[in-house]
Amino acid sequence: MKRENLALLCDFYELTMAYAYWKEGLGARKACFHLFFRRPPFKGGFTIASGLEAVVHFIQNFQYEKEDLDYLSQFFEPQFIDMLANLRLSVNIDAVEEGKAVFPHEPLLRVEGPLLECQLLESALLNCINFPTLIATKAARICLAAEGEPVIEFGLRRAQGIDGAMTATRAAFVGGCTATSNVLGGKEFGIPVLGTHAHSWVMAFDDEEEAFRAYARIFPDSSVLLVDTYNTIVGVKKAIKVGLWLKSQGYTLKGIRLDSGDLAALSIEAKALLDAAGLQETAIVASNELDEVLIGELKRQGAKITVWGVGTNLVTGKEQAALDGVYKISALQDSSGAWRYTLKLSEQLTKVSNPGRLQVRRFQNDEHYLGDILYDVGMGLPDPHQNQDPFDATKSLSIPANATSFDLLTPIFTEGKLVYSLPKLTQIQETAKKELASLPSAIKRNLNPHIYPVSMEKGLYELKLRLIKTIRDTEHE
Repeated sequence: MKRENLALLCDFYELTMAYAYWKEGLGARKACFHLFFRRPPFKGGFTIASGLEAVVHFIQNFQYEKEDLDYLSQFFEPQFIDMLANLRLSVNIDAVEEGKAVFPHEPLLRVEGPLLECQLLESALLNCINFPTLIATKAARICLAAEGEPVIEFGLRRAQGIDGAMTATRAAFVGGCTATSNVLGGKEFGIPVLGTHAHSWVMAFDDEEEAFRAYARIFPDSSVLLVDTYNTIVGVKKAIKVGLWLKSQGYTLKGIRLDSGDLAALSIEAKALLDAAGLQETAIVASNELDEVLIGELKRQGAKITVWGVGTNLVTGKEQAALDGVYKISALQDSSGAWRYTLKLSEQLTKVSNPGRLQVRRFQNDEHYLGDILYDVGMGLPDPHQNQDPFDATKSLSIPANATSFDLLTPIFTEGKLVYSLPKLTQIQETAKKELASLPSAIKRNLNPHIYPVSMEKGLYELKLRLIKTIRDTEHE
């Protein structure tokens, strides 16, 4: 989409609610909303936050254009349309920075401001955060499985539309990918672009070796030859002939690429052939429906792959279509300006929302993160800390006396004005790498990971219980 102003990027009920708030005189009442998710994606133990830059651009450009207002005039009265025409956001937004590790029920965004404004932002904020966070997390899982070897994002052709492709390219880099095949993504985000050639290049020639030699002549210092058009091992041997010719010219065959068959067995045999020919520096690139599980299994089988090209399973999320991010109101000022805390009840305990104006305090020692505590900014976090696991009354987070801590949510907008400097994408990627290094290994494993401890400050937990009891007692009257 070319337009920068996406004020109409909302679900219709947000506009009807805004209209109703306005009619009832509630639109200016201050409210607090939180954006969070309930389950880590891919049955994993961690999530990597992404999408804040899109949030910043959305908020900065938020304004209803004349054609937007003309469109909305068929649904609402002229006075409301006039109000929208003059609306300028005045919200405060605090957020977890991109690349940070986050966990269920922790706010990725806290949005405070006029109720009408906060409500209008709901779906757009979720859209900005949910998908990139999903893909950044998937990329991090894949890069962990690759154990430090380069992972290239190859997903443009299989992505969910143009915006899906561009968002996924950026998010994959946040999660740890070293390069992309997406040229527009490379240009827009400053990500290195890499590519080999397709099978059609080989088939355009009468002979496979001739095709390899021609490609190497054109790209002598960057040739990666796709060897599985006809017979993989025969293709490897032909690539070796071209590699030796390149070596005689003072160049190195950068790599061969395997795109089908038994990748473990083929890579082992290919590596032996390359080494025997004196081409030890030639990389073995693999693609073909890879993900973190398959990469881990190939590693276990002793595969000699050194570069991983991952497409469909990365940029689509494959086994999980979306992050289950939600946006819930948790506090509302009354007519006197005092905060009234709110929550949503559910038959499912994990769907009961948390009240308050929340912040997250993260504790760490010299090696790893130890756990997080949710607390209300008005109530504060007393010292010494008392906390409670919100889903198990017998558990609390034990914090060593020498632990250090910091708060996760940082101010992004104050009264609608940007107060945050967006970091470079490379800095965000480095943040994600440091975050992963700070997590215990049991949190990062793919199968049955440990649950990272997230507790609630004791006073906030008790307030939540009182609110639940009050609401249920009222419902029974």
